[in-house]
Formats: sequence, C-alpha cells, structure tokens
Amino acid sequence: MFFRLSTWELWLIIAGVVLGFVALGYVAGWVLRRQAETLREPVGIVQGAFFALVGLILAFGLTLAIGRYDARRAAVVDDANTIGTTYLRAQTLAEPMRTRSLQLLRQYTDASLALSNAVPTTRQFARTIAREDVLQRQLWGLAGDALTAAPRDTAPRLYVETLNEMIDQQTVRVAALNNRIPNAVLALEVLGAAFAFGLLALYTAMHGRGATTVVLAGGLVTVLLLVIFDLDRPTRGLIRVPDAPLVALRASMALPPAAHGPSK
Repeated sequence: MFFRLSTWELWLIIAGVVLGFVALGYVAGWVLRRQAETLREPVGIVQGAFFALVGLILAFGLTLAIGRYDARRAAVVDDANTIGTTYLRAQTLAEPMRTRSLQLLRQYTDASLALSNAVPTTRQFARTIAREDVLQRQLWGLAGDALTAAPRDTAPRLYVETLNEMIDQQTVRVAALNNRIPNAVLALEVLGAAFAFGLLALYTAMHGRGATTVVLAGGLVTVLLLVIFDLDRPTRGLIRVPDAPLVALRASMALPPAAHGPSK
C-alpha cells in the first residue's frame, strides 16, 4: 500500500494524518476547557504514557528500516564482487566459450544495474529478473560446454564455482529488495504518532497555550516517519541504495580482458 505511493504523496499523507490529529486535539481541548480541572491530570498521564509507547514504536520501525537498508547495500556489493570474479575467471576459458561468456556477463551486469532502478512488485522489476534468469541459463550452458571440452582442466571448474555463487547472489539480492517492513507496522507508527500528538494538542489547549510548539514537534516526527518510509523504499525516494560498485564493474568491462584462454 505505502510502497506504491510517490514520495510527495507519502509525505502529504503522513503530514495530513499527524497534523490533522493535532487540529482535532486542539478543537477538542478548547471545547473541554471548561472541564479542565477534572480532566487535566488524567489526560496528562495518558498522553505522557502514550508518548513513551510511540517512542518505542518509532525506534523499532527505524531499526527495522536501517537493517533492511544495510542488507540491500551489502547485497549490491556482493553482487558486484561475484559478477567481477566470474568475469575474471571467464577470461581463462577456451574459445569459443570465452568470448561468448564475456559478452553475456556484460549483458548480465547491465541487467543487474537495471535492477537497481526497478521498483519491486512492478512489471519492470519482473522483466529485469526474467532477463537475468535467461542470461544465467545461457551462461550455465556455456559453462557445461567448457567442462565437457576440458574435463581435467582447472579453469572451467573454478569458473563454474563462481558462476554458481553469482546465480545464488541474485536470489539474495532480489529477496533483500522484496523484504520490506510490513504495512501493519508502518500504519501503527503513523497512527500512533498522530494520536499521541492529538493528545498533546488536547492537553495543551486545555491549559490555554499556543499550538506552535506542538505543530513544530509534529512536523519533526513527520520527517522522522518519512525517513523510515524512505529507507524501506530502496529504488525510489530521497534515500536510495547506491549502485556504485556495479557502475565501476561495468566500466572496467569496457577495457580489453587482462587474461587469455588456452591456445589451440
């Protein structure tokens, strides 16, 4: 639900919910101001306890978002490393498997870069994964041909080992991109923060104080909520998972291969 929204739509919804509850709290506080003597203490106790609970919920959500962000960033680095190692070992294969494998690995790197810009659960994301799967099957077929042609050579066996790691790493990276904070947790954070600030506005209005401090605090929590949401949206928003390792790897592939396969 939240993941499909754009950054501005998400910000407007969060700000509208939080500040809307603040406005409702102030209206209710001014209405109940005549009964402030009997309600001040209970409302103050409840809003204090609720703020402590919301603080724990926000800390929990931020921890979940940071953990998932770090996992996605590490997956990109590992993906680049496995592709790079496979590319280096493919240079030691015999022809024609060597040239064809190097060409397919360049295409696979392009597909891996495209995965960094594809939004999960979309058609583009599914097409990119399908493209990588096709390239993996072609690379695995060529690796089988290399083993058949030279069953006792070391180079084909080492190449197959890293190629298998590269294929496994794609599964890890896709799983990390799809591993998001549950919508129920995100909704609880938004509604909990909004209700807490609504109680604070109610308590402040019952004391006849201004709304500036509450509005500023609500805006600060809105920014914190937006950061939590943004960390959980790896391919869109202001905070994105860097793809610099893959970009550097693809640039290195433009150079002539450093190693040569066995001569005929």
